[in-house]
Amino acid sequence: MASRSKTLWYCTACGNESPKWMGQCPACKEWNTMVEAPAAPKGAAAAPAPGGEGRRPMKLAEVAMRSQERLSLGIGEVDRILGGGLVRGSLVLIGGEPGIGKSTLSLQIPLCCPSLKVLYATGEESAQQVKMRSDRLGGDPSNCHIFCETLVENIIDEAVRMQPDLVIVDSVQTMSTAAAESTPGSVSSVKEVAAALLRFAKQSGIAVIIIGHITKDGFIAGPKILEHIVDVVLQFEGENRGAYRILRGIKNRFGSTSEIAVFEMTGTGLKEVANPSEMLIPMHGEALSGTAVCAMLDGTRPLLFEVQALVSSAVYATAQRSATGFDARRLNMLLAVLEKRAGFKLAQKDVFLNMAGGLKVTDPACDLAVIASVLSSNFDYPVPPDCCFAAEVGLSGEIRPVSQTERRITEAARLGFKRIFISDFSARTPQPEGLRVIRVADVPALVKALFRA
Repeated sequence: MASRSKTLWYCTACGNESPKWMGQCPACKEWNTMVEAPAAPKGAAAAPAPGGEGRRPMKLAEVAMRSQERLSLGIGEVDRILGGGLVRGSLVLIGGEPGIGKSTLSLQIPLCCPSLKVLYATGEESAQQVKMRSDRLGGDPSNCHIFCETLVENIIDEAVRMQPDLVIVDSVQTMSTAAAESTPGSVSSVKEVAAALLRFAKQSGIAVIIIGHITKDGFIAGPKILEHIVDVVLQFEGENRGAYRILRGIKNRFGSTSEIAVFEMTGTGLKEVANPSEMLIPMHGEALSGTAVCAMLDGTRPLLFEVQALVSSAVYATAQRSATGFDARRLNMLLAVLEKRAGFKLAQKDVFLNMAGGLKVTDPACDLAVIASVLSSNFDYPVPPDCCFAAEVGLSGEIRPVSQTERRITEAARLGFKRIFISDFSARTPQPEGLRVIRVADVPALVKALFRA
């Protein structure tokens, strides 16, 4: 009788293994994330520690330090978000929705930097399809080698023979490995493919970029261990039907994780946006009610963008609350603060909020701009277009200071704003010429300074 292959249940959120199905993962406590897949054979190698050939323990004081050699990818914004370039021997994961520009960016890298010898391994497209996209993007393809293959062992063998500067794998979900009997894209297959590429990158010193898809919830598909294995995780944000894309550093072992790069999708590929504030600030001639400009800080880069709100009478018994690019629970909290601390009755009104440019905002400095835009729409009174806001709002209605206020003020002055509203408790700094800094202590003070001036 033929022996039945053993299967295990894997959690797609954290990669935890279990011999049986469970409704809740015991490791990460997520519900309904267990999927069945064939178990890896006993001889399959696990992801190694990046120690090279030597396995002898060493004293930390005896470890010789050497400068990390970085490769410039020919795209300034990508080099900046990586911390100055791509480190040799590193494993980089680029994730994003279908059609948002992952493959476009990965192909633009060898086209923009022909000095790098690149092996581009694709399991999703034919060589003719890649050639068509290359002709549309332009650039110099003389040093880019296309390899249509889905078995990761063959890709590694070819890379060992060619000795390129960079290997690009598109995508990790289409790759298979002899170490896993499961189908490509399954939990065990993705884990073993990533482990094999990590071993190759650390032992050879050749940098590897892998492309990964994301789930409907916005997380990178496959086990969570995939993000733990790689050195750098970059994720695309924004609407794939819009013109602008944001590349955000989620993890970076060689640099800051608080950097973003902004691109514009054009007919010839992704174009760098050196000054994102100019594309995110208001694009209408006359002042409109329900709009306010926020001075946000994303990583080390100050950004000024437009917050849009619409307040209208509720059609149904329960008022609607909708937020795009902003936490809906925080919107409800700010509306409760307006009603409890400032006396504005919004319980019977629908409130819709939108962050312009497809941004997903987590900076608490956006609170003051949200309140200003909501009140502006409620009063149908426009906020002056030369005003911007940068402060957090507390539950008692107080206006709280945010970090690096001086950088936000400098960016607002550079873009020609005349007034900026900040917390009265912020540190005192010199005012730039042409910009008036208005300090407010609570929400009633904001209303008085903004709408009754």
